[in-house]
Amino acid sequence: MNAQMANLAISLGGMQIARKIPMDKDPQILMYVRIGYVAAQLLCLAVYYYTSMKIKQKNDQTVLKYVEAKNPMSPDSGGLVTTTVRDYDLAEVSKAVRGVYMGVGMMAVLHLYMKFNPPLFVQTLTALKGIYDAKVVQIHLFGKAATGDLKRPFKVGGLFGAASDPATDAASIKEAESKPAPKKDE
Repeated sequence: MNAQMANLAISLGGMQIARKIPMDKDPQILMYVRIGYVAAQLLCLAVYYYTSMKIKQKNDQTVLKYVEAKNPMSPDSGGLVTTTVRDYDLAEVSKAVRGVYMGVGMMAVLHLYMKFNPPLFVQTLTALKGIYDAKVVQIHLFGKAATGDLKRPFKVGGLFGAASDPATDAASIKEAESKPAPKKDE
């Protein structure tokens, strides 16, 4: 089962379980769910912080070149990216931390403003699964080799699938290197 299907199963299953938890009737249970949610988010941030420390400690200066896929929403996206493994991994950790903050912001709106409680329970589960699924965490904390799905640059595998994945083949990199840099408007 791939990660997207597992996340869907956790979300749907978590919502079914959350409906059976009497959070609206018992404020004590709601407080425990809140504590669990906050603890899961703090654990996420701590794991990402520790991962960034491990990345900085390894200081892998191996050059990483790839052609970033064009984003239809941003005309100046795409093109050749030259970075190091260290910087790439730190950028991935930064994306993950931003994801945690955005999730907390969304949950603040849903729970505090709209008084909707079940997502607290579900987000606790998905946050913990998110740590486990994070590729930089798998490489730097779990000690997995950076091969296959964990090969840098990481495959996006989003809505558009392979079309949004970075290109790492020599022909794409050579073509991108031969193109002139886009002119910036001053």
